[in-house]
Amino acid sequence: MSLADQIFIDMCKDILENGTDTRGEKVRPKWPDGTSAYTIKKFGVVNRYDLSREFPLLTLRKTALKSATDEMLWIWQQKSNNIKELHSHIWDEWADEEGSIGKAYGYQLGVKHQYKEGMMDQVDRVIYDLKNNPFSRRIMTNIYVHQDLHEMNLYPCAYSMTFNVTQKQGEDRLTLNAILNQRSQDVLAANNWNVVQYSVLLHMLAQVCDMKVGELVHVIADAHIYDKHVPIIKELITRTPYPAPKFHLNPEIKDFYRFTRHDVSVEDYITGEQIKEIPIAI
Repeated sequence: MSLADQIFIDMCKDILENGTDTRGEKVRPKWPDGTSAYTIKKFGVVNRYDLSREFPLLTLRKTALKSATDEMLWIWQQKSNNIKELHSHIWDEWADEEGSIGKAYGYQLGVKHQYKEGMMDQVDRVIYDLKNNPFSRRIMTNIYVHQDLHEMNLYPCAYSMTFNVTQKQGEDRLTLNAILNQRSQDVLAANNWNVVQYSVLLHMLAQVCDMKVGELVHVIADAHIYDKHVPIIKELITRTPYPAPKFHLNPEIKDFYRFTRHDVSVEDYITGEQIKEIPIAI
């Protein structure tokens, strides 16, 4: 069994057994038929993934590695907020007629800010500090910008990354770790998707900064299972997991802005049957 499967199973069991049911509360999300989308939720879920041991692709069902990577690069590399530059349709519900999701996600990472070293956006600042000041405790991004929330078609869910570099005893190369902060997460639809995206990001940044990859710590303020997802989750976590696949990142790429979704791949990725047409609350 892969570590990612065990973490997912334990998290889902904890939410179902010890979580809070939001039925009767005033909730924002709706199902496509207009009815309220209630959840069973758990506050303050923290999961740790040691990327030096394995790559956390769920095997209970398939997670589309290249599509997840594509969305991550759309945000972090292209710094885009237009779905026409994506190769999937996962953002269609939140885009306007021109394809924009407003001043959200990639838009915020592309805004340039004044630093002592000059004008840089948040991504370039992270890369600059990892290369020039790796032991800084100030290497982070934040896209939950209050002054622009009214111009975002969806408030950011995964909103902050904090990077931390360690020097392990006896090793010449530094180790890159990170914390992903998420205010809210649809566990069935998005949990492993987000874990995979930010694991790929950590691998890419470690490679271009000549570091080893370390831990990804995922902090979720509100981890929830929607009411219509409960039977799906219950069936999913009874499945037999498989060993973790082997992750491969194109070693020739040394510039973050040259990576594409085709530079990631996995070997020996065996999964359970895919779950199709998951209902999504909006």
